[in-house]
Amino acid sequence: MQANDKRRWALPLLFLVLAGVPFAAQWLGEPFYVTLGARILIYALAALALNLVLGFAGLVSFGHAMFLGLGCYAVGILSYYGFGNGWLQLAVCIAVCALVALVVGTVCLRTSGIGFIMITLAFAQMFYFLAVSLREYGGDDGLNIYEASAFGLFELDGSLPVYWAAWALLLVCSIGMLRLRRSPFGMILRATHANPRRVDALGYSVFGVRLTAYVASGVLTGVAGLLLANLTAFASPSYMSWPVSGELIVMVVIGGLGSVLGPIVGAIAYLLMEEAFKSLTQHWMLLMGPAVVVIAMLAKGGYGNSLAWLRRAPPADPAAPAAAPPAGDGQQDRRPPDTLAKEASA
Repeated sequence: MQANDKRRWALPLLFLVLAGVPFAAQWLGEPFYVTLGARILIYALAALALNLVLGFAGLVSFGHAMFLGLGCYAVGILSYYGFGNGWLQLAVCIAVCALVALVVGTVCLRTSGIGFIMITLAFAQMFYFLAVSLREYGGDDGLNIYEASAFGLFELDGSLPVYWAAWALLLVCSIGMLRLRRSPFGMILRATHANPRRVDALGYSVFGVRLTAYVASGVLTGVAGLLLANLTAFASPSYMSWPVSGELIVMVVIGGLGSVLGPIVGAIAYLLMEEAFKSLTQHWMLLMGPAVVVIAMLAKGGYGNSLAWLRRAPPADPAAPAAAPPAGDGQQDRRPPDTLAKEASA
């Protein structure tokens, strides 16, 4: 019971700490901490979305950065033509990401394993080179965004508004993921990873359940891209590149597959390590790689599941005899006859 209480309070405490970051940054006179915190929250949102298909359904998508880039270009292209209404940009972002996810998912989910990985990667690279070929929107150099998304009561015109928007959206999505994980749909989705044949035998459409999860994951990642575009005031094809998809996978893995807290903790750990190593050397990837390997080896189950040891039962003594289940009223004792005879003689 104590372990469950501690795990229950872990997520609210984490969001309380994240809510204090802007105030701490103001007190320290370091506005960069707000920008870094906003970037962490945005990538945590994208990692939480990826966890829906990677952690729950066991589908390794190596092309989720595609949706991040689509969200950025939804803001950038509309802003380029003078449409700065945030609700319009959000609607276009959701519609485009849902349509692309529906088409890509319909094709990719016909395969599994390495085939699924390679096809998602291929689609992401297709959209990457499509963005590079759009010379009117900057091509490989990217597209500057001069007008922030305006949502009527507020605008995402700086690091602080983006931070609070990302914080609020991540909080709502985390609560939603907790409820989804325990819902019938969430249980069926996780069952498709454990035993898809049995799920199909029970009358559920494995393809339909996975496709629904993939579309929802792509839309949520696209919304994270919308926030990222407002944070950086820039849309670039590099947001769609395969290394970004790999970073999202690493965040989910080191945080803990299938948990709600894991992707958030993984994003925090990964991006803070990245900033720390960048401050030490320009060859920071030489330090980042071994660090991720060590974390993956030592923190089995990820940081998000680091409290799991609190609820583990103590190991059973191999020398102790196994206790026989009591035979209740009207219940037949199924122990071997020789065992019953020995007990009766004793």
